[in-house]
Amino acid sequence: MTVPLETVLAKAGLKVTAQEFLSLVEDAAKRLTPAQPDPAARFTDNDRTVLTEVGLDLEPLDEDEEDPRARTVAEQAVLRDTALSVSQAAERIGVDSSRIRHRVASHRLIGWKDRGGWRLPAWQFTDADVLPGLETVLAAMPSDQPTLVLANFMTTPQEDLELGDRPVSPREWLMAGGSIRRVAELASAVGTPM
Repeated sequence: MTVPLETVLAKAGLKVTAQEFLSLVEDAAKRLTPAQPDPAARFTDNDRTVLTEVGLDLEPLDEDEEDPRARTVAEQAVLRDTALSVSQAAERIGVDSSRIRHRVASHRLIGWKDRGGWRLPAWQFTDADVLPGLETVLAAMPSDQPTLVLANFMTTPQEDLELGDRPVSPREWLMAGGSIRRVAELASAVGTPM
């Protein structure tokens, strides 16, 4: 039995038609690096030797292997669909739209320019305000990280942040009144090798 896409989108709380969602997925896929049938072809013989010696697998994906881009495309589509416009963000926190644009320009909110104007990831907001400590956390995050990487960090449970006996996401931690400094310290390492 196949579950209709509309049902999946509704269960996930996404207010988008199946056709709109598929359009978002197609758009996100186009913006990613195209599939490379032979990753080794991008490197010189010397580079291939060095990379292989340090353990990097340069073999093309087998037919039965999942394309690692698929999850990224889906996450990007959801991020875009759930993002707020400047006017929606302004209404949510009770300020003028110009204040939202000023916060984006001063890196106190993150967003990206899209066809219809600025889009702001919803994870940055509560029901009526900006996420507590957001300004401090954003200041600590490396500026070279894409919006999707920051969204994944802020919404994925972290072993270093526990409420009760379970790991929680930085967003959930901050919403519960957890230490802003602790999240900022974790944020400063986003995108760096472990």
